[in-house]
Amino acid sequence: QEQLVESGGGLVQAGGSLRLSCAASGRTFSSYAMGWFRQAPGKEREFVGAISWSGSNTYYADSVKGRFTISRDNAKNTVYLQMNSLKPEDTAVYLCAAVPYYGLGPPRKYDYWGQGTQVTVSS
Repeated sequence: QEQLVESGGGLVQAGGSLRLSCAASGRTFSSYAMGWFRQAPGKEREFVGAISWSGSNTYYADSVKGRFTISRDNAKNTVYLQMNSLKPEDTAVYLCAAVPYYGLGPPRKYDYWGQGTQVTVSS
């Protein structure tokens, strides 16, 4: 199984940038599609984006498209979420997730989840 640990969250002013990392401990990381989600207090979990096992395909929610970028480094067993032009409404706990998936389009379910990292954007 995969164990996922997010890092890189923190406080940032509106308009600033952060890069989140998700490190995986499993041996088969390169075969997993990865997703990023976020959850704000009192709100449901929201899909942010996903990346295919090879990194050749990425998908984004409309709310972050053009501002966030997902990438991965399979040699380091790590997936990244680069967040630019941050807005207060981006404030949430950000979680990464993994699933064995080789198809086209974003996965519809995930088998493994990280604990989350807090991102707070001040106005």
